[in-house]
Amino acid sequence: MIYNRCGKSGVLLPAISLGLWHNFGSVDVFENGRSIIRRAFDCGITHFDLANNYGPEPGSAEENFGKILKLDFTGNLRDELIISTKAGYLMWPGPYGEWGSRKYLLSSLDQSLKRMQLEYVDIFYSHRPDPNTPLEETMMALDSAVKSGKALYAGISNYRAADAKKAIDILKQLGTPCLIHQPKYSMFERWVEGGLLDVLEEAGVGCIPFSPLAQGMLTNKYLKGIPENSRAAKSSGHLQTSEITERRLQQISQLNGIAIKRNQSLAQMALAWLMKDKRITTVLIGASSVAQLDDNLASLKNIDFSTTELDAIEKILKDK
Repeated sequence: MIYNRCGKSGVLLPAISLGLWHNFGSVDVFENGRSIIRRAFDCGITHFDLANNYGPEPGSAEENFGKILKLDFTGNLRDELIISTKAGYLMWPGPYGEWGSRKYLLSSLDQSLKRMQLEYVDIFYSHRPDPNTPLEETMMALDSAVKSGKALYAGISNYRAADAKKAIDILKQLGTPCLIHQPKYSMFERWVEGGLLDVLEEAGVGCIPFSPLAQGMLTNKYLKGIPENSRAAKSSGHLQTSEITERRLQQISQLNGIAIKRNQSLAQMALAWLMKDKRITTVLIGASSVAQLDDNLASLKNIDFSTTELDAIEKILKDK
């Protein structure tokens, strides 16, 4: 495993982190999730990323993770882990169960700690900006979480460049520096290149992209069209058929051709492509099996790109 410094902090994070957004909830097979987490740790993944509403059912990923910690990470192993959670999206009914108020964030953190049976998390995030709550209130809640000892570091997620800069400045003034930002970023989702990465670099804040494989589009799953059991084929999924256009399928095929020449799968190349930027601290992956985890980890065997490869990739991505 490669470990990278998170911004200008003292924290080192693995180049690949494991997210529990899918596959670790109450509807999933517990022992499968347990095997993935154990394998991840054995391979050097020390950072596990959760949120209050991960499941389904909401909260169940944290509950299952807490059970796995009790079973397999006893003794001093907690001190070898970086555990993060977030609050911002809908978690419970009523006016205090989502967004960015102090009431919601700190109540949610208490609930998350109970579900995971932990005294603290390493990173607590504001999961999304709240247009109706003063940014100062949201950041003061993160500051309180850290100063109370319930979190060691503060983070933000899904904040655009201007709001991220304001949030980072507020946290600095409060004496609780922002450790890390978690944006959506992949070959197919590149908004962070329009200023956010520059803001993070200047402020010394780490970056952990989520959905690096574009909900599975940057894998071998769609090389022959849209399979029946894919996320794009499910009406309730986060990835809709409208996103898999004919042009997108052509891009996937062309990118796969470059990956083959690099002796990588498309997924491995897509992960390595993100890692090439030194402003990226760690890439957040999901996994539905130990085999899939191992396949993604193999991306670390080849993270260097030639100028020719980068130019060819850029041509494919810009040709819409």
